[in-house]
Amino acid sequence: MKSFKQGLLAIALTVAYPVMACTPDGTEGFVPENNMKIYANQKGRMGGLSEQQFNDVITKVETLYAPIVSNYGGNLLVERNWNDPTVNAYAQQMGKTWKVSMFGGLARHETITEDGFALVVCHELGHHIGGAPRKASQWASSWASNEGQSDYFANLKCLRKVWQNDDNQAIVRNMMPVPATLRRACSSAHTWSADYYMCIRGGMAGMSVSRLFMALRNSTVEPKFETPDTKVVTKTDDNHPAYQCRLDTYFQGSLCDRSMNEDVSATSEVTGTCHGSLGDKVGLRPLCWFKPTANAR
Repeated sequence: MKSFKQGLLAIALTVAYPVMACTPDGTEGFVPENNMKIYANQKGRMGGLSEQQFNDVITKVETLYAPIVSNYGGNLLVERNWNDPTVNAYAQQMGKTWKVSMFGGLARHETITEDGFALVVCHELGHHIGGAPRKASQWASSWASNEGQSDYFANLKCLRKVWQNDDNQAIVRNMMPVPATLRRACSSAHTWSADYYMCIRGGMAGMSVSRLFMALRNSTVEPKFETPDTKVVTKTDDNHPAYQCRLDTYFQGSLCDRSMNEDVSATSEVTGTCHGSLGDKVGLRPLCWFKPTANAR
């Protein structure tokens, strides 16, 4: 009888409340819960995006991905909360409405570049369509790709599609100095110059948001491409990895040589990805959050 009542409660909760990842209550945002606020009229603000840049980045991603989300059975809704000082972002599903909530507070942070902000939008989309592994859930269906997978999807698929028609060579040439480790790795992983330059952009976008993670933790330890996280998990961690581990994920997602048009799968951790079971050595999801499934297909 007790288990029957618990089952009814689970159904009631599923019906009564929208199902969320990176939840708006602050417990599972793009970044962990924080009290930072960056207001639109804040004096002395350095760096970050303008309102025009904020909207341009969202429009570019939304225009490309709205029909893709539709093919998955959802209606993409992107909330543009420019005046909201929240330094976070969220994904939410309410029936067929698949929502991504973006905030001016995050976009205005001094570490955030346009490419870094595009990565955040892609991460939130990744919760909806980023594939396996998905978040484990006691009360509702596991619709959401977990945090590490959403990070991986952002660089493996989403950013590449968003940037495919850009003059990526010119954009990279105008960037701040690109770390030699990133240049060498991208050159080794990608034969075609177009892929090489998108790899560089993806890595630098990952560095942008990783510096945000560092700032939110008040840490003095810089994330670096040459110092990967050495942690090895015994089971896949659905939650936010440490910021070096997240940079490693963006880096490896950029290095993977799978086509951006080869979709990932909601049920297979292998499909559309670089995976050890396929003999891949580069572009793998880092072991600091991901535990590959034995005999995965």
